[in-house]
Amino acid sequence: MAGMTSSARPLLNRRLAEFGTTIFAEMSALALQTGSINLGQGFPDTDGPEEVREAAVRALRDGRGNQYPPGPGIPELRTAIAAHQKRRYGLAYDPDTEVLVTAGATEAIAAALLALVEPGDEVVAFEPYYDSYAACIAMAGGTRVPVTLRPHDGSFRLDLDELRAAVTDRTRLLLINTPHNPTGTVLTREELTAIAELAVERDLLVVTDEVYEHLVFDEAEHLPLATFPGMRERTVSIGSAGKTFSFTGWKVGWITAAPGLVSAVRSAKQYLTYVSSGPFQYAVAEALALPDSYFAAFREDMLAKRDLLAAGLADAGFEVFRPAGTYFITTDIRPLGESDGFAFCRALPERAGVVAIPNAVFYDDREAGAPFVRFAFCKRTEVLTDAAERLRKAFTR
Repeated sequence: MAGMTSSARPLLNRRLAEFGTTIFAEMSALALQTGSINLGQGFPDTDGPEEVREAAVRALRDGRGNQYPPGPGIPELRTAIAAHQKRRYGLAYDPDTEVLVTAGATEAIAAALLALVEPGDEVVAFEPYYDSYAACIAMAGGTRVPVTLRPHDGSFRLDLDELRAAVTDRTRLLLINTPHNPTGTVLTREELTAIAELAVERDLLVVTDEVYEHLVFDEAEHLPLATFPGMRERTVSIGSAGKTFSFTGWKVGWITAAPGLVSAVRSAKQYLTYVSSGPFQYAVAEALALPDSYFAAFREDMLAKRDLLAAGLADAGFEVFRPAGTYFITTDIRPLGESDGFAFCRALPERAGVVAIPNAVFYDDREAGAPFVRFAFCKRTEVLTDAAERLRKAFTR
């Protein structure tokens, strides 16, 4: 055929050969085809605060950010990020040398791994893990080493002995996610202390994905790993405006870290997007300065939605793992007589008019994740009520 290569070598880089179209694209397409309620992909169905949206409009109209902003991010946003870290956690960062703005947390993860990992390095990550982790480790030429969070007493827990055993002389980096997507686990002070001690003992770098930092419930508390002894100089902390302010399409994320780490990550980031989201950076700077009452109200709203959907899922017969953080609920479908999450989720739109995500896509060990299914509750209350009723009708007779 004209224009086709004659080489037998596959077109796709072999490091990415195992990664096809994401499950989110497949399930969102199913939602559209069937008119189902999409509780699969984690994006809100309403915009965030009006004053933040208006701040973006002002920036556009005033010509701020319409051309390339500074590579590290606009000074106003870097200053706001540093102030947020200081106010919330007592972490002092220099806005000029210890803060880097990225195209969402996804680019922050990619740039950090591309910068810090070389071929042959091992990266230890909690399984199940956000799907970009595996792809970014692969692109960097690293080897992912999963440590599986396992169900225990109604939640998914980390086995610290298994974590210690996963670290070898080839381990370069720990990739930590708390609050954890998809399980909703929030690591405890005791767990984080043990992780910090391990990182110091074995001289490991740590990348922490903390995008759900403002969505912790009940007795859980978000404790940045960088606050623990010995961690400030070896930790790259990742944050994002999308999850906290419900403007996921703006793609404004950031890292905070010691100057050497920021410089390394910036060296990779500058060849990915260089810069992005110019006018939105000004709006996010204002958003981060919102009063504590905003963050409290946001958390309480999501807590009520969690409880609404959790009750509906339990009534429908699912085993529900009530999350301590994030806006996702993981369920076990075995009480429904099911065991294959992929088949279950592909049939669910026709069966119940609801879309969910099979957790197995977040596992290297697909069997370990097979019976678990994730639902997002970052939707309007009436949508969640409708979804819960559809699930009850489909699975209770």
